[in-house]
Amino acid sequence: MNRTIPSLLLLVFLSIQITVAQNNTATEPQTIDGQFEKLLKTSNNFEDYKVIKKYKINQLRENTQKHIAGLNTKINELEGNINTLSSEIFQLKTSLGNTQSTLENTNKEKDSMNFFGTLMSKGGYNAMVWSIAGVLLLGLLLFIFKFKNSNILTRKAHKKLDEVEINFEDYKRKSLEKEQKMGRQLQDERNKLAKALKA
Repeated sequence: MNRTIPSLLLLVFLSIQITVAQNNTATEPQTIDGQFEKLLKTSNNFEDYKVIKKYKINQLRENTQKHIAGLNTKINELEGNINTLSSEIFQLKTSLGNTQSTLENTNKEKDSMNFFGTLMSKGGYNAMVWSIAGVLLLGLLLFIFKFKNSNILTRKAHKKLDEVEINFEDYKRKSLEKEQKMGRQLQDERNKLAKALKA
């Protein structure tokens, strides 16, 4: 885009120059220098002087003034064209700046992700997502470890409770047997005492 603006300006300038040259050749058969040379060649000589007819001088003056007026008109036109082109260049530069700004914003948005109302780069977003996933995975592994550890402890506690219940049942049975045995012995002793009292 930066290369096309100078090329466009050069093309416009050359076309203006060609148009000016064509207009000059169309309106005037010769340049001012050519007219002066023609005037000097066609004038009469008197000793070291040239005798020039008044109407030819007046015609040359008129042609010169027309030529100068035409040049002033062309200069004004060219200045107007330059001002127009400068304005267009300024507008193009402004438009280019806006386009570049829009392009930069678009590239930023393309390379970013919207996360809770803030723009984050894709790399930062990916790092954050993987960090969260890593923390969640670590939490899951910790939960699984704690669960297995608790499960093992629970099984051990159930096993010990079962052992205690078995021991308690065994103790109750032995106590009952001992109590029954002692009750029989007591009954035997009572029977012996009762027999001894009768005899």
